[in-house]
Amino acid sequence: MHPVLVRLPIPGFGPIAIYAYGVMLGLSLVVGWYLTLGLAKKDGLPPEKMANNYVVTALTAVVMSRVLYVLTNLSEFDSFGAVFSFRSGGLVAYGGFLGGLLGSYVYLRLNKLPLLPWADVAVPSLASGLMITRIGCYMFGCDFGQPLGPSAPSFLQKLGTFPHWADHTIDGGTGSPAFVQHVKTRGLSPDALHSLPVHPTQLYESLVGASILVLLLVMRRHQRFRGQIFFIFTIVYGFARFLLELVRDDMERGDIPPALPEQVLISGSLALFAVAFAVGVAPAIKQSALRVTLQGASFIPGIWAYVAMQPGAFTATHMLKLSTSQAIGLGSAVLASVAYGILHRAALRHPESAMALDLPPELDPALAHGEEEDEDEVEADDTPKAKQATAVAAKKTAAKKTAAKEPAAKKVRAPIDDEAEDGGDESHADDDDTPKSADEPKVEKNDAERNDDDEAGEPPPVEPPAVKKEAGKRPPKAD
Repeated sequence: MHPVLVRLPIPGFGPIAIYAYGVMLGLSLVVGWYLTLGLAKKDGLPPEKMANNYVVTALTAVVMSRVLYVLTNLSEFDSFGAVFSFRSGGLVAYGGFLGGLLGSYVYLRLNKLPLLPWADVAVPSLASGLMITRIGCYMFGCDFGQPLGPSAPSFLQKLGTFPHWADHTIDGGTGSPAFVQHVKTRGLSPDALHSLPVHPTQLYESLVGASILVLLLVMRRHQRFRGQIFFIFTIVYGFARFLLELVRDDMERGDIPPALPEQVLISGSLALFAVAFAVGVAPAIKQSALRVTLQGASFIPGIWAYVAMQPGAFTATHMLKLSTSQAIGLGSAVLASVAYGILHRAALRHPESAMALDLPPELDPALAHGEEEDEDEVEADDTPKAKQATAVAAKKTAAKKTAAKEPAAKKVRAPIDDEAEDGGDESHADDDDTPKSADEPKVEKNDAERNDDDEAGEPPPVEPPAVKKEAGKRPPKAD
């Protein structure tokens, strides 16, 4: 364990220390970049917008994590410039969580994008960030736990022992934070080589981050509504962080009033976690037996805490306040449980809309894919094969139209052909006076035609009386 990984000799500036915590923080941002954008691509979120949003989220997370640390430890900063000294640590995880959430909301709101789909793909990077950055905390020696008892396993005592650094290892420090605090508050000799053995809470939280990461990636396969992965992270990490704070011993955490008896404050907080889980999260479990079992088991930690923390007969009651992280973890977990229950019930009624991305039309990949297909079809119509197919189809259509017109043309030509056959007989060429049947239309000449006939010396035609045809006889001519 050493706070400085390497010192780089820079001409004109001297050796520049590269701190372990800063390296781990940078590594967590790089891992989070690839993890978040990879999951965003799988979910169909616009990659360019998500990349920009990640940068905004990361910057606001780092800034707010520093702001929360400064607010809870004002006595450590004797100048305004000290606020910007990031290399030696001094960040609060929950400040980063809240700051990143705020930055994401503002950016997405300005770009008319929904928050929950982004939150689902972003929180796995928070879990991986916990896993990586807490190793940096461990190497620096901050965020340590309470002293271990003499019966603690030897390997745990070894992991929880922090060294007495050489003078000027870091600016303004003569030893690891655990060593310095033990000298001030627990009577450790300044000449000791290391601190008292303590709970390595940094490694505990690193394991918590790794476990949550696995849980979130597994739950993505069973996701039922947008925001589900985000709320699971908020609930699980809130509960885990609350428990970790019970064995933390560093003084830089800050606290939230009021001060209550230890057994009341802790057991009551754990009861709130249990109620939130039983009402908000547990109803989503399909197996009734498992659901009821977990609902009952969720109240066991609170009951155990109340019994175990009872003061002895002649012992004063220990008054306690929640740390800043405990208060934020409890409040965020309760709110997330309520939202989880509401959205889960909505997903049961409308499962398709519960998983909708609700992206603007210009950023919806499904609509963009459909437009590309339409463009491909239009381009495909210009190919030689398409033109040939179009010509063949046009010929077939013209042939069908021609076939449909032929029967009508035959009906029109039929009476003309019959008259031509009658007119072909020369012996009956003068038989135009043959009376026509009553069914045939009468053709009347106008006045001009009658005048022409009179001038030609031809008498006007006289219509013969209707004569019935007898079988085998030709009708007589008119006089």
